[in-house]
Amino acid sequence: MLRLDKWLWHARFFKTRSLSAKTVTGGHVRVNARKVSKPATPVGPGDVLTFPQGRTIRVVRILAPGTRRGPAPEAQALYEDLTPARETTPANPSWDGKGRPSGRDRRAMGAFRRSPLD
Repeated sequence: MLRLDKWLWHARFFKTRSLSAKTVTGGHVRVNARKVSKPATPVGPGDVLTFPQGRTIRVVRILAPGTRRGPAPEAQALYEDLTPARETTPANPSWDGKGRPSGRDRRAMGAFRRSPLD
């Protein structure tokens, strides 16, 4: 068994342990579908955590307690990601992820427009 804030930090979900503790204290973390607000809540293998990370809601199952905050591959071995996959759509589907059109592209688009004098 390990403290919740410490495990979240070991698994590299948060950059610092104080950030993970602040998230838990704010009541934004659920352990096995139960809201927790104490960073010292013990967690172990088999527990399911639900918490916000950036703009997404992460759902993970703990596979092992961490002994240290090691490299990313070691941290990824501590959990199984259960977060549902989101469908991503490009911001501007007409450009298929190419970004902002260049000046040449904009002039080419202007060639297809009808001028008010026609």
